[in-house]
Amino acid sequence: MKNKKIVFFCQECGYESAKWMGQCPGCKAWNTFVEEPVSTVKKSTGAAARLTDRAEPMLLKDIRLDEDERKTTEIGELDRVLGGGIVPGSLVLVGGDPGIGKSTLLLQVCRNLSQDGNSVLYISGEESLGQIRLRANRIGIFNDKMQLLCETNLDTVRQVMERLKPEVAIIDSIQTMFSEEVGSAPGSVSQVRESTNVLMQIAKGLGITIFIVGHVTKEGNVAGPRVLEHMVDTVLYFEGDRHASYRILRAVKNRFGSTNEIGVFEMKESGLQEVANPSEYLLDGRPENASGCVVACSMEGTRPILVEIQALVCQSNFGIPRRTAVGTDFNRVNLLMAVLEKKVGLHLASSDAYVNIAGGMKMTEPAIDLGICLAIVSSVKDIVIPDGLMAFGEIGLSGEVRAVSMAGQRVKEAKKLGFDTVILPEVCKTSVEKPEGIQLVFVKRIQDAITYIMKK
Repeated sequence: MKNKKIVFFCQECGYESAKWMGQCPGCKAWNTFVEEPVSTVKKSTGAAARLTDRAEPMLLKDIRLDEDERKTTEIGELDRVLGGGIVPGSLVLVGGDPGIGKSTLLLQVCRNLSQDGNSVLYISGEESLGQIRLRANRIGIFNDKMQLLCETNLDTVRQVMERLKPEVAIIDSIQTMFSEEVGSAPGSVSQVRESTNVLMQIAKGLGITIFIVGHVTKEGNVAGPRVLEHMVDTVLYFEGDRHASYRILRAVKNRFGSTNEIGVFEMKESGLQEVANPSEYLLDGRPENASGCVVACSMEGTRPILVEIQALVCQSNFGIPRRTAVGTDFNRVNLLMAVLEKKVGLHLASSDAYVNIAGGMKMTEPAIDLGICLAIVSSVKDIVIPDGLMAFGEIGLSGEVRAVSMAGQRVKEAKKLGFDTVILPEVCKTSVEKPEGIQLVFVKRIQDAITYIMKK
């Protein structure tokens, strides 16, 4: 093959090797190397040299920042995750499982932006124009600022974008795009990397905001080389069961804002609808007078979210007890059960234990430790914890209840949702202002919290 050489790429992380290997040295995955041709022809550097001669650095103090630079999508949950809106010239990668709602959300973004007078170009390599129109009819009414293009050739896409110069462009999806200069098939490591590089040049050169839809692997990561996430400005992930009604949008990388914020959506016939109060949504349908249930509070960025923690502890019929955790860290649950057995004297060695975060949310913040422990104790002792009680706090290996951040905001959220009692760490006493109509129970040790619920 003239002017081309054969190299091997890892399909998981993009590691490059001159020969095939069974295990990738980069990500330690097995049997992921694929053979792909790479062009060895060097492009002329004359034009680049001329541009470099004219390039002049600027002083930091001379660079102006426009306060109104961001454009709002009129979808509050998405704007929250993006850091206040989309930044012109940015490259945003949106990943998620098939059918989770990536294309639907971006089509809603196109509708809102086009109604505000922005020129929008939706480029699809997976659906026909008729299929997109059917989905658009369910979402709402679109105006003449919205343009559609079905194309997978990257050179054609580039020519169209340079000619139309839209303010926002959607690429659905990056795995379907291909460049004729790269000899491998669409979706391969080389094609995905080259396509993203070209789109990045278009976004930065023309000031076009480009959203890229990316498929995910069975592990939940965006398919293709890991360098793909390093090239883009923002990486958003859709989480949640495609058969459930709600979706979680989370930023794992954001050059223009925080990565701690999440957006909550509910899938309906007319598309994705924002969930303004996730706590109220997740606590809907709580069981009454049931043991093993307690409400805890976790912070997602600046937003407190109340979730119901359920625990079921029963006698094991096998030699090795079974432990299961859904929605939280399995190893953390085992650690907390060990603390309860050693420091509280709760006999759990011969019991099966099942812990679940109701509603399908995934919570890993240590602040829910106290809620998990109280739910386990409630199930073992068959004690019903009052519906108006909420608890939060991190549990140490000595059984102490440690401080958590933003305790005051958690208490205010509990007050807003009608809770009358909050169990929280005593070390947070100075940072929390007691609201009217709510009782604050400060505890030093897990034993203190258990004693309180036993009296109730």
